[in-house]
Amino acid sequence: MTIAAEENDAVTDALKLLLRSFRLRGFEENYALIADHANTENLSYESFLYELSKVEAEERRNRKIERRLKESRLPRDKTLETYDLSRVPSVSKQLVAQLCDGTLVDRAENVLAFGNPGTGKTHLLCGIAHELVRNGRSVFFTQAYALVQHLVAAKRDLRLPQEIRRLDRFDALLIDDLGYVQQDRAEMDVLFTLFAERYERRTIMITSNLVFSKWDQIFRDAMTTAAAIDRLVHHARILELNTESFRAAKAHDRKRRRGEPDESVTRRGEPLPPRGEGLPAPPEAVPP
Repeated sequence: MTIAAEENDAVTDALKLLLRSFRLRGFEENYALIADHANTENLSYESFLYELSKVEAEERRNRKIERRLKESRLPRDKTLETYDLSRVPSVSKQLVAQLCDGTLVDRAENVLAFGNPGTGKTHLLCGIAHELVRNGRSVFFTQAYALVQHLVAAKRDLRLPQEIRRLDRFDALLIDDLGYVQQDRAEMDVLFTLFAERYERRTIMITSNLVFSKWDQIFRDAMTTAAAIDRLVHHARILELNTESFRAAKAHDRKRRRGEPDESVTRRGEPLPPRGEGLPAPPEAVPP
């Protein structure tokens, strides 16, 4: 090996160490490849640096998205790519695109999705939330019962303001299955406090199987119910998923393919009443 080659290797090793200490992973992993390209294309030093900087910026953006997705606790499989929007004619592609671009979050507006169990409310809002993260916004996903229990515990320990501030760092808070929550007074108070604190400041995204006229089942108090609804709908997009249960439809399709009778039809051939009563209890709470 020549002296020049040895010096070049030494410079390369030193450069890698410097780039690593500067935490320029994109530079470190791609500078050699882009340098070869620059030599082939006779790029100027400025053009070489620009191309390398673009790679570094993209690497940082991807790492930030991945970090925010991990923090969001969003189900990784519930994306718009895996959601069949054609089954929900009441929700247009144009509206979904508007909800995904992030401007709604910038205006601290809310998104409320209503429909019977199995109609895809959670999947749709999670898909929108995934796109919000990709567009530079932070999201936190939680089941309603787990969130309420966590806030009640925080209030008991005199930590409620701190917990609300912790949630406040997320641009959008996605609360799933609000209709399953049957509040006592303490639970009602912490949920209303959360809504009031985020009002016109941060976005709330909610899925619920209960229409507003039945929200007295959640808050158990007419005035609190009205005040909570007023704060949520003042700046909100409301999605109504009035469609057949996706899960039931898939189950029926599987049975038809196997040649089994469809239990959703009575002996007379009349459809059974839609689901909505006798809802199953949610699984064990896991604190957010």
